[in-house]
Amino acid sequence: MYLEHFGLKEAPFRITPHTDFFFRGANRGATLEALLYAITREEGIVKVSGEVGSGKTMLCRVLIERLPATVETIFLANPSLSRDEILFAIGDELKLELDKERMTRVLRALQEYLLRLYGEGRRVVVLIDEAHAMPDETLEEIRLLSNLESNRHKLLQIVLFGQPELDEHLDTAGMRQLKERITHSFRLEPLVHGDIENYIDFRMRAAGYHGPKVFTKDAIRLIARTSQGLTRRINILADKALLAAFAGGTHAVTGAEVKRAVRDSEFSRARSGAQKIRIGAAALAAGVILGWATHMLLSGDTRSATPPALAVPPQASARPDPGAGVNAPPPTPTPAAERNVAPTAIPEAPAPTNAELKPPPAATADALVGKPLAPAQGELARERPAPASTELKPPPAATADALLGEPLAPARGELAHERFEATQEWLRSTPGDRYAIQLATVNAGELSQLEDFLQKAAAVLPVRELFVYSVKIDGQQHYRVAYGSYPNAVKASEAIAGLPELLAAYQPYVRTVARMRSQNRQ
Repeated sequence: MYLEHFGLKEAPFRITPHTDFFFRGANRGATLEALLYAITREEGIVKVSGEVGSGKTMLCRVLIERLPATVETIFLANPSLSRDEILFAIGDELKLELDKERMTRVLRALQEYLLRLYGEGRRVVVLIDEAHAMPDETLEEIRLLSNLESNRHKLLQIVLFGQPELDEHLDTAGMRQLKERITHSFRLEPLVHGDIENYIDFRMRAAGYHGPKVFTKDAIRLIARTSQGLTRRINILADKALLAAFAGGTHAVTGAEVKRAVRDSEFSRARSGAQKIRIGAAALAAGVILGWATHMLLSGDTRSATPPALAVPPQASARPDPGAGVNAPPPTPTPAAERNVAPTAIPEAPAPTNAELKPPPAATADALVGKPLAPAQGELARERPAPASTELKPPPAATADALLGEPLAPARGELAHERFEATQEWLRSTPGDRYAIQLATVNAGELSQLEDFLQKAAAVLPVRELFVYSVKIDGQQHYRVAYGSYPNAVKASEAIAGLPELLAAYQPYVRTVARMRSQNRQ
């Protein structure tokens, strides 16, 4: 409808995959090259995960086009296949006569055919979409299919495309054997603000547009905020905004047109409803705390510095006698040696994984409200209470930095803090088109795990090539550990294959320095 109005040859923001509109920015092009490398190297099972609408199917279609002519591709889009049905589906694609054969004969016929193809210099790749929805028995059959091999080579390459639920499912005990067969893992993350501007401009010009940029900065900001960086949502909003501009007789898409598109989008209404619930809950909590604080100030009662609804951490339970008055000096603690208190053994924290880890509730609450945390070591420092005061204290410098969008350094861990500081300089000076290997992601509430992981990694890798940077995931502070600096994704993938088994178990994947730099400021 608006094509002629904007001088377009075709619709630029169709949600059906069109390989001419494949955007190579935001690590998509690098992931494609790494997939091609992994498949041509006969690396067994490869996994690609990403949120709904992040571009997995588009990547799969482009991959099929880019594979060499010697590779036969089988694309399976139906995730509900049983373990028998998936064998017959592969056989049908290869034109094998497998009608009502027993499973042992089906596997034998499939292996013989694959051996014959391999002898001719050809190979077969099975691309499975929506793999997160596959039954367990079918996923187990995929593992068995990966066993088909000659003396030294895999006969069947398998690539799994799925939502993050696939990663979670593979972490369960029943999927341990399949997970061990995955040699490369890639993740399509949402686009950041700068990627979205480039993405929209690329799609417009791929559709035949030749003029100045149509979408204003304000329009891009609103699309970025509403879409959450998911390409399918970006396409829906951009298409509706172009239609609104056409209806209004203008050739520029501003925030006004995007707002109309947002109001007309189902996902934005669902998100707004969830936001209202969260905002209402936050307002209720704030009202309770404000009412309590007002009551305390008006009544002059300064005996308690903690709202009754909040739990008091055990280490903070020792307080002065309320009857002594607020001006009474704090009690002098008895040395541990005189009190004959046995030290408590601290259990070793488990190693982190690339999956998100939940923070301890107490530490998270302290971080959110800006309350000082009790010292991790030193009995005297823990036991001596601060004098009571109604004076409001400014937030710590680190908290202020976080509010301004500055990278937040880890509060604990000598090695973690040292590598974080070194990483800031490295991110500033390293070209954005270089690549690193992401090893692990740790919640800010589990800093002991971050330090422990770094110590283990430093024992097998050069410590100067370990990098720590901060990210926000679902509004919570996390830290990511990356390793190395490589000129392209292929070199980074080769380095992943050579990582020690201790680190390979965390399913590392490649990412650009530009992406790391953009997330480090969030």
